[in-house]
Amino acid sequence: MKKSKPNNGLVYSTDPNFKIEEEVEDINTPPKNDQKLKIILDTKKRAGKVVTLILGFIGQESDLEILGKKLKKLCGTGGSVKDFEIIIQGDHREKIFNYLIKEGYKNTKK
Repeated sequence: MKKSKPNNGLVYSTDPNFKIEEEVEDINTPPKNDQKLKIILDTKKRAGKVVTLILGFIGQESDLEILGKKLKKLCGTGGSVKDFEIIIQGDHREKIFNYLIKEGYKNTKK
């Protein structure tokens, strides 16, 4: 796992007045019907094991974590939330698609 550098790659500056500006991005989560989620099946770099990926979520990471928890509970399996992707172990595309449509995510694609 690649970690980002805390200073955006800056090692040293000769300017005595230089200050590192922190980028603070507060993204509001749009309504469910405006989210364009994509559900795909993936086996890359997973030792041949199948996972269902939910991509395209826009908004706060806490809202993504909540959705990830609900989907893991729905499927009765493990998973994680990384890099604004929800990873669910196994092939649960139909179940997840139906749940997201029922919850109001209208722009969901399989």
